Amino acid sequence: MNSSIRTDVPQPTLLAEGPSSGTVVAATYGISLAQAVFALTMIGLGVLGLIYGDFALVWQRIPIEHLPGRQVLAYVCAAIELLTGIGLLWRATARLSSRVLVVYLLLWVVLLKLPAVVFVPQMEATWLGFGEIAVILSGGWVLFAMYAGEWEGVHLCFAVGAKGIRNARLLFAVALPMIGLSHFVYSEQTVAFIPTWLPLPLAWVYLTGAGSIAASIGVLFGIFPRLAATLEAAMLGIITLLVWGPGLATMPPDRTQWTAFTISAAIACGAWVVAASYRGTPWLALGRSPLKP
Repeated sequence: MNSSIRTDVPQPTLLAEGPSSGTVVAATYGISLAQAVFALTMIGLGVLGLIYGDFALVWQRIPIEHLPGRQVLAYVCAAIELLTGIGLLWRATARLSSRVLVVYLLLWVVLLKLPAVVFVPQMEATWLGFGEIAVILSGGWVLFAMYAGEWEGVHLCFAVGAKGIRNARLLFAVALPMIGLSHFVYSEQTVAFIPTWLPLPLAWVYLTGAGSIAASIGVLFGIFPRLAATLEAAMLGIITLLVWGPGLATMPPDRTQWTAFTISAAIACGAWVVAASYRGTPWLALGRSPLKP
């Protein structure tokens, strides 16, 4: 990690309503720990893509069976993930990296996840896939809003500054029930992921599913939003470590385990970046709902 990483970065874009206020704060105080770890998950995805010359399995499933130039496209996507992740680790390159990354994540959601929701809305798994990547996108959006410059402030006012942060939080809140409901719809499948040493595995499945839904309500309606977002990020991080962490010790390294761990970590870190956007808000304070303009 580099010396510009700070864990005490204040609330960035809510210090002022101007579109470039976040840029001033970020340039003055350095990057947050949440941003740094989020960047590392992007680097991890990029490295895996370059090693295997392929996309991130079901999380980046291409709905075209024989896509021309598939491997070349996979390497391009891996390079974007790797370079934007590296760029987010330095203040000087964070603005450009956040611009590229938010577009990339948006395309990931719109081109690879949204069609399944539109064409097979009755299958909760399609909503789960959309929600997982939408959480990553919400974290990238927060960073984009924080580092936005004057051009974005003029042409993309809805996506930057305080308004952009609120809209990113709204996306985050809308995505969480898609993840939480999957724990109820696919409870039997989810139980299989619970570590065997934990008692009452089905109870943990329902508890974590309910936790995501509760966090959504907290953020959406401003009910202890900082606490809600932080607890969700912590829960997703613990799930990542307990479910996918042990599999990383397999020899030879298992691609599925590494990919699942990295994607799960990216989801958790996306939530962490959103939670970090509430810095300065009291933990038990009622906040402003992102539904309000």
